[in-house]
Amino acid sequence: MNHHQIVIVGGGTAGITVAARLKNADASLDVAVIEPSEKHYYQPLWTLVGGGMFEADESARNEAELIPYGVNWIKKRVASFSPAANSITTDDGETIGYDYLVVAPGIQINWDQVKGLKESVGKDGVCSNYSIDTVASTWKFIRELKQGVALFTQPAGAVKCGGAPQKICYLAEDHFRRTGVRDNVDVIFTLAGPRLFAVDRYRIVLEQVCQRKKVEPRYRHNLVEIRPASKEAVYRHMDTDEELVIKYDMIHVTPPMSAPDFVAQSELAGETGWVEVDKHTLQHTRFPNVYGLGDASSLPTSKTGAAIRKQAPVLVANLLASMNQQSPTASYDGYTSCPVVTGYDSLVLAEFDYSGQPAETFPFEQDKERFSMFMSKKFGLPAMYWHGMLKGRV
Repeated sequence: MNHHQIVIVGGGTAGITVAARLKNADASLDVAVIEPSEKHYYQPLWTLVGGGMFEADESARNEAELIPYGVNWIKKRVASFSPAANSITTDDGETIGYDYLVVAPGIQINWDQVKGLKESVGKDGVCSNYSIDTVASTWKFIRELKQGVALFTQPAGAVKCGGAPQKICYLAEDHFRRTGVRDNVDVIFTLAGPRLFAVDRYRIVLEQVCQRKKVEPRYRHNLVEIRPASKEAVYRHMDTDEELVIKYDMIHVTPPMSAPDFVAQSELAGETGWVEVDKHTLQHTRFPNVYGLGDASSLPTSKTGAAIRKQAPVLVANLLASMNQQSPTASYDGYTSCPVVTGYDSLVLAEFDYSGQPAETFPFEQDKERFSMFMSKKFGLPAMYWHGMLKGRV
């Protein structure tokens, strides 16, 4: 049986960052990353791809270039976990053993949970930023729309970056205005939740953005079906269970998401399907040699790369402590960040912790739309991601 000192499941943002930090801490560690993908994507850029500012390919790098030096890349898919036996089975039947396990496989996009979506996305005015295969269609349909209804959705449950569904809505509205067709387009943002943002400090300013842009929010609307032939979006009202239909000319769909099936069906998952870890130490609640972080974890914070940037050093410190027979003492406070793009030259940089209290980086009021923060999103954060975070430096 193939065996490694530390096995990391997932070679995405969380997996690569943790692997880099481990090797930076101790180059002699035997670390393996299990990841089947050839390409890695900086997905925060997809909002700007959908808004026509970048090409989709600009978000991509070869996975082989990102695996830290000295780390074993096992290019396979995980099929199941056997935490009691300290092993993993891959989809070709190989069993891989470990002393310590880090679970970071990311989030699963459930296209088929909206009837008709999987068949229609990327065609006939139906688009989504949530796949490299469809993100280009977003800009195509925004650009082509001259009149009618532009509809944007946010589903029930956790999604990558809770503010992301709004970003493409605001960019589209700005494009319609700049190209002189805004008066001919009704912009509607539907969401299953009861409010635009979880943290009041930023919710208030985003409600003002909606009002100023004449974007109509419709709360408690959960998309359940797309009827592309008649261009109808079918919703279920979250409180009344009533069926509601909105006709559209273009629709951007944020699909439902969950933990990957092989995680949700494993002993590592809690009741909600996410990897069940302590929210401060990131150590599994039942298997002490297992840690988890990122989108697949049960951590009660937004699922963003910014959150992973703060989780990774805590996880590495506690994992190394465990390897030295010490108790994990490093603590993650729930910090996350959501740069909410509100137009082609403005952004609200939301940063907060578990308590919902602002945890802001800059010495100015971040609950304001700022051009400087937009430029940071466009150029600064990608550079920090590729050259700092994935190298285990920031």
